[in-house]
Amino acid sequence: MALIEAALAGNRLDRVVNTHLHSDHCGGNAALVAHFGCEVLIPPGEAAAVAAWDTTALSYEPTGQECPRFAYTGLVQPSSVLRMGGMDWVALAAPGHDPNSLIFYCEAQRCLISADALWENGFGVVFPELDGMHAFDAVAATLDLIDTLAINLVLPGHGGAFGDVPGALARARMRLNGFVQNPSKHRWHAVKVLCMFWLMTQNRAACTQAVAHLAGTRYIQQVAAQLGGTAHAVVQHALDEMVGKRQLLIDGANYRVV
Repeated sequence: MALIEAALAGNRLDRVVNTHLHSDHCGGNAALVAHFGCEVLIPPGEAAAVAAWDTTALSYEPTGQECPRFAYTGLVQPSSVLRMGGMDWVALAAPGHDPNSLIFYCEAQRCLISADALWENGFGVVFPELDGMHAFDAVAATLDLIDTLAINLVLPGHGGAFGDVPGALARARMRLNGFVQNPSKHRWHAVKVLCMFWLMTQNRAACTQAVAHLAGTRYIQQVAAQLGGTAHAVVQHALDEMVGKRQLLIDGANYRVV
């Protein structure tokens, strides 16, 4: 909240626009509404789940993550235009990472808010694939859509802004092809992402607590079954690998994020 107050520099926050509703993209909604009384706009595909607060449909139960309950005040339809920052942004459907995700493109500034559809070095975990649905083709189609846009600057959901869009697309397509050729590679990647994300929310967690919590989440149990191992073994292997790469530290009996 302090960072947002500083960025606003005395202005009020009128509106929050969510590209999609994974907890790392909307977990602050409730606090922002309570503090500023702002509007919250979401993709239409998430409306029923938010209204009912269906934590399974919203992914919070299967990922083992938390998100304070919030309500939405409006929907952003694909192909609609939003006026933001004095500029017009068109909302584009960007399924793959999340089936209901949107990205926003400003033609006048050649700028793209890419959510988790395109990062400088890849894209977000393809969660529908963890549920047994075929979504790699949707990722490819979204990358193809981005490739049709004239873009000078990308503001991704994770990482810094970047301008080398052809390079980013080439790296994303190479990564996607690796996942298509070897789906187990994507599953292991998903396990490590889920482990690291939860540990980042804790900063420090007892080793036994971390393994027990993560092994109890539905996505990791599903992936473990697909990989032919137990959830505890899969989590422990992922954590050991992250410790080996010094992405994670063992501090006594605790895991600590670097």
